[in-house]
Amino acid sequence: MSERVEALRLTDEAAEETPPSSDTVGSRRGDLLRVARLDVSEALRARWFALYSIVFGGLVAFLFIFGLTESQILGFLGLSRLLVTYIQVCMAVLPIFILVTTVRSLAGDREAGVFEYLLSLPVSLAGWFWGKMIGRFGVIFAPVFLAMAAAAGWAVYQEIPVPWDLFGLYTALLASLSWCFLGIAMLISTLARSTDVAQGAAFFVWLVLVLFLDLILLGVMVQERVQPEVAVTIALANPLQVFRTAAMMLFDSSMTLLGPSAFVILDAFGTRGYIAYALAYPVALGSICAGLGFAVFRRSDLP
Repeated sequence: MSERVEALRLTDEAAEETPPSSDTVGSRRGDLLRVARLDVSEALRARWFALYSIVFGGLVAFLFIFGLTESQILGFLGLSRLLVTYIQVCMAVLPIFILVTTVRSLAGDREAGVFEYLLSLPVSLAGWFWGKMIGRFGVIFAPVFLAMAAAAGWAVYQEIPVPWDLFGLYTALLASLSWCFLGIAMLISTLARSTDVAQGAAFFVWLVLVLFLDLILLGVMVQERVQPEVAVTIALANPLQVFRTAAMMLFDSSMTLLGPSAFVILDAFGTRGYIAYALAYPVALGSICAGLGFAVFRRSDLP
């Protein structure tokens, strides 16, 4: 707690030393950058970030490195197959980690007793809210990307082909998924009044989305005999399903694993159209949730 208060005090002093600017846009940009820098510095000192970097970044990097050797023995070339494995791990771990750690943002400040001090800083509410979100996005996405970059660098060193187009698309998909769940987490954190409630709501949202991938949706389709187009439309409202399907499409453009539903998706979107949808929809959903969270945050009884 003392480190947190000291960091806030230093940020306060830095803000007071900064001369007021007549440029409103520049002032807001400065507020956003200061808050983002503060959030990053707090995360770098937190134990959860160290554990996240070691487990999620380090172990996955080793998975790539040792998997490259295995791929040569089994006859696979390049990183394509391993990227799919990495994407599946990210889909299982990344959303719940983002939700659980981010929902503590506002609710944790209330319980820690520093919320009123935070709001007394010479920083706009918009700069504080969006600065925290951008700073948290950088902290969460950096280890994920660095693990992929390390694996690609090792592949280049071992003279193993690297599908750079897939690497770029998978990176964009992971960034889109991270932003989506970050926006959802900020909304939950704004609405919840305690850390326990926020974490419980985050876990419930994650559980609903995971179950909705296959179990619940398939059960409803079997019982109600709905049209395939309706079922696919409902499924594609789930950002996890969108991410999963796009990852499958990049590995297998015909999406044979999806069965007949693949024809519905390909007929409606096409390959490029669906990839564009998979990149744009999670970003839009996360931005809408974050915007709603900011509206509630600005109009609520903040202290």
